[in-house]
Amino acid sequence: MRPQTMDLRNSSAVKDFILVGFEQSSPSTRALLFALFLTLYSLAMAMNGLIIFITWRDPKLNSPMYFFLGHLSFLDVCFITTTIPQMLIHLVVKNHTVSFVSCMAQMYLVFSMGVAECILLAFMAYDRYVAICHPLNYAQIMSRQVCVRLVSTAWVFGMINGIFLEYMSFRNPFCRDNHIENFFCEAPIVIALSCGDPQFSMKVIFADAIVVLLSPMVLIVISYARILASILGRASSSGHGKTFSTCASHLTVVISLYTSAMFSYMNPRSTHGPEKDKPFSLLYTIITPMCNPIIYSFRNKEMKGAMVRTLRRSNLAQAESV
Repeated sequence: MRPQTMDLRNSSAVKDFILVGFEQSSPSTRALLFALFLTLYSLAMAMNGLIIFITWRDPKLNSPMYFFLGHLSFLDVCFITTTIPQMLIHLVVKNHTVSFVSCMAQMYLVFSMGVAECILLAFMAYDRYVAICHPLNYAQIMSRQVCVRLVSTAWVFGMINGIFLEYMSFRNPFCRDNHIENFFCEAPIVIALSCGDPQFSMKVIFADAIVVLLSPMVLIVISYARILASILGRASSSGHGKTFSTCASHLTVVISLYTSAMFSYMNPRSTHGPEKDKPFSLLYTIITPMCNPIIYSFRNKEMKGAMVRTLRRSNLAQAESV
């Protein structure tokens, strides 16, 4: 049984939170979920780690696309590690309590990594636009210096925006029920537990989500609209399949990430509930980071070739050591 909500008039400040997660599921269901999520987490870490290693070590993957892809994989590794290990622990232990500071730290990392990834995806769309529509000037426009600046912009804006969203989420004291109906500290749920009227904070986060999600989305739509117009305007159909495949891969990642994020942060809380929140939270915290390497890389001939070369070098090094 869950303790009753504390009376506001005779309550002390909340010092910790309880992540409800999947505690109402049966032991067999939790064991099954643990095995499933551990497998997905391991796959996501292994595949993203492999992409980071290959894009860093293979000299043939020195184009801006693979530079951005390596940073996307690193963001995915950071993002998934902020939530999933804790959820796995809570699936096997009874104590689901997290400290106030831990909840703040987790929320900040989710904010900053998520915002940085949204911006990075927009820059990746712009990179594809320049590569396809301006191939002769591609090396000059997307120089190494420009790529570093774009990635730095995504990281810095994500961290600054995370500080702002963190302040808006914890600006009011907490003296109500400390149960969070999710497997991690998600901002809209936490804000709803604060004292007083949380509507101002919710409206600010909603406005921020419009800017952070829709602005990159506009850049992505414009980039791919121009790519499509450029492809259809060419007389020759050679290379259309590869171009469409590359663009389709990027759009698949964008749709999965943006759909789940928009549902979580741009929907009225009256339309939310644990049954609706958890599937979308799982989508952008574990499914998308796991699918990104598959969608982006393992359908890419250059990436497959780099993996084969890496395995050959590894086997050769092992043979020489023996």
